[in-house]
Amino acid sequence: MDLHDHDAKSLGNNLMAPDKVECLSGQTYADRPTAIIWEGRRIGIKSIEARWRTPGGRRFLIKTEDDKVYELNYQEAKDEWSIHPD
Repeated sequence: MDLHDHDAKSLGNNLMAPDKVECLSGQTYADRPTAIIWEGRRIGIKSIEARWRTPGGRRFLIKTEDDKVYELNYQEAKDEWSIHPD
């Protein structure tokens, strides 16, 4: 498995975009996110509560090390991450 740092781009529609998403990748990119870099702060992902595929990519329900829950979305066609509180 490879560890990837991936820069996220600015998004509209009231979605928040992390600066970076660190993830482990096996056969495909974004198999398991491990941390987000947000406003200059690295926040580790303690657990992935759920994961599913969408027509445009992957979604993860994550719990961070500070016990907050977010939905983390990866849009494959745009190569873009977004995050919002669950």
